[in-house]
Amino acid sequence: MMNNNNILASKDSGIKLNEVSIHKKIILGVQHTFTMFGATVLVPILTGFDISVALFMAGIGTLLFHSVTNGKVPAFLGSSFAFIAPILSVLYLITGTSGLEDALASPFFGEALAYAQGGLVVAGITYLIMSGLIYVFGAEKIISFFPPIVTGPIIMIIGLKLAPVAINMASSNWMLAIVSFSIVTVVNIYGKGFLKVLPVLIGLTGGYLIALLTGNVDFSPITNASWIGVPNFTMAKFSFDTVMLVAPVAIATMIEHIGDVLAIGTTVDKDFVNNPGLHRTLIGDGLATSISAMFGGPANTTYSENTGVLALTKVHDPSIVRIAALFAVLLGLMPKIGGIIKTIPTSVVGGISIILFGMIASIGARSLVENKVDFSKSRNLIISAVILVLGLGGASLPVNLGALNFTLEGMALAAIGGIILNKILPQ
Repeated sequence: MMNNNNILASKDSGIKLNEVSIHKKIILGVQHTFTMFGATVLVPILTGFDISVALFMAGIGTLLFHSVTNGKVPAFLGSSFAFIAPILSVLYLITGTSGLEDALASPFFGEALAYAQGGLVVAGITYLIMSGLIYVFGAEKIISFFPPIVTGPIIMIIGLKLAPVAINMASSNWMLAIVSFSIVTVVNIYGKGFLKVLPVLIGLTGGYLIALLTGNVDFSPITNASWIGVPNFTMAKFSFDTVMLVAPVAIATMIEHIGDVLAIGTTVDKDFVNNPGLHRTLIGDGLATSISAMFGGPANTTYSENTGVLALTKVHDPSIVRIAALFAVLLGLMPKIGGIIKTIPTSVVGGISIILFGMIASIGARSLVENKVDFSKSRNLIISAVILVLGLGGASLPVNLGALNFTLEGMALAAIGGIILNKILPQ
């Protein structure tokens, strides 16, 4: 197992922790910032949250998560996509509209968004309750439900579910996507020394330069942004009805959280479930979500995109992720810099995301291979098949328990199906 106190990267990169200067760590942190930026700002764009608040709270949430987990888990927390649908449901319910554009124009939009924030705050508190149960009963009992035959396909789903996002971004300009994809590939395979661990940043820079030369950069986000600005913080409001629309999604996102923690642990070859402990990672994620939502930000979640960077670069030092978090805070306070990043064409990010998201799926497959999961056994084939189909096929299961109504779908439903089958099918 790799020791983070002595080694910053694998033998492939050949970079020792004591050889990496602070300016090199800053560059690596910038790479993580670029990686999380697109998805983090996309959630507020799709739900009406303030982009600057989302960036600021992503940085604060990541730093809080690292504090709670003793700085051991190299995770970045950005805006969660899982809560988009329930947030929109609250907005439409209170504004009496049926589309985001109409909801934004409604005089009740601010109030509606505040009540959606309240639901997210309670969702974060749900994480704290689950962490308490894990602390009391032990992570081992929880992890016994997640053997490699369950976690491997779940990790694969994390990456494969993001595949359409990468393709949609890349398809806006395939030429730029192929350029950025090619640069990342060449740097990762043929790069030497410090350059080898900067494939994403070099790919973004190269793709952006080509976009500039071909006239594919829109500079309006820069000209329309001020240099310094305080994010538009707003306070959450609470009502039982809106909380019940939003908070139950935490059941699904907690399962996703466990999958993400396992994916990060597999990527960096460390057991984060026991050290610092699954209860700590849940507390960190839950607090990040509740604090973000309380002051006007979306829910936070561990980002698979940044896990992809860990897999691609093999640089696992958590302090680099904390540097990225500081940059996110600065971006929230400096709209002009955020505007510069917004000018990066979506297709450039899409080309790189093809590799990053594929890396996540490949890590899941690697987990199955390394743990010697025997697919000649019918039970293993059935468990894997059910997880993949439920997770990728768009299956959903409505759950109605009196006043508690929610829907299990995607990875959450797949995980539950896999867990049940693993327990009831004979070995």
